Amino acid sequence: MIVAALLAVAAPPAPRADVVARARQCAGKDGWSDPAPPVRIYGNVYDIGTCGITVLLIAGPKGHIVIDAATAEAVPSIVANIRKLGFRPQDVKLLLMSHSHIDHAGGLAALRRATGAKLLASAAAREVIERGRFAADDPQRDILSPVERVPVGGVLTNGQPVTLGPIRLTAHLTPGHSPDGMSWSWRSCEGRACRNIVFADSLSAVSSDSYRFRDHSAYVARLRKTIAKVAALPCDIVLTPHSGASDMAERLAGTKPLVNRNGCRTYAAAATQRLDKRLADEAR
Repeated sequence: MIVAALLAVAAPPAPRADVVARARQCAGKDGWSDPAPPVRIYGNVYDIGTCGITVLLIAGPKGHIVIDAATAEAVPSIVANIRKLGFRPQDVKLLLMSHSHIDHAGGLAALRRATGAKLLASAAAREVIERGRFAADDPQRDILSPVERVPVGGVLTNGQPVTLGPIRLTAHLTPGHSPDGMSWSWRSCEGRACRNIVFADSLSAVSSDSYRFRDHSAYVARLRKTIAKVAALPCDIVLTPHSGASDMAERLAGTKPLVNRNGCRTYAAAATQRLDKRLADEAR
């Protein structure tokens, strides 16, 4: 009995029902538009996205903030997830974004229509989202699909705070994976336990087949600067636009730690390794 009691104490807590439901529905799926039930991450932070794409809802008494929108096809399930959590879509007051590629920004126009929220974006992202102009130096320019245009209600600069009632986020320009990349940081609490949360934009060196990073040294330098910037952010919980890039399923299930002060550094180090490999492969 003593051994059994010790084992019971040592055993990790069973995953929450919302975590189990998401794992069941997303088993074998990681598509951009594959519907997934909502899941609470920490405190007032929820993932309302798909099996493969993170869409964050940060809930507050004065309204809610949503970051990213996955694809246009995914928006009905995203709106349904807002309702499943007991929130009203019209109480989403601000839409933010990581970068302007279709897997994260393709649903912004439809989600704006469904919520009436104001979209805030960087000047670089505005060129794509509002005006349909992909950056000339985007490594993926030749393979990008256009997103439905949506008016931008405010232009963000590096380090700018975004507030909605007690919610306060900080915008970090992090170009590299995309020229208009943006990451976000804020604090969320469970009781008195408050954590620094970072929604770190994608850091992967992805391009069209004809693009060579070795031929664009300034762009590589910018990506390395962004990787270092993400690594240096105060970071108890790291989240990413592609949930698999930060092992979110495993962390929510408890097989890996959700809270990890080395999370941003680990994410950045993996990006550096992939970039170095890409450059080495191009040199062969």
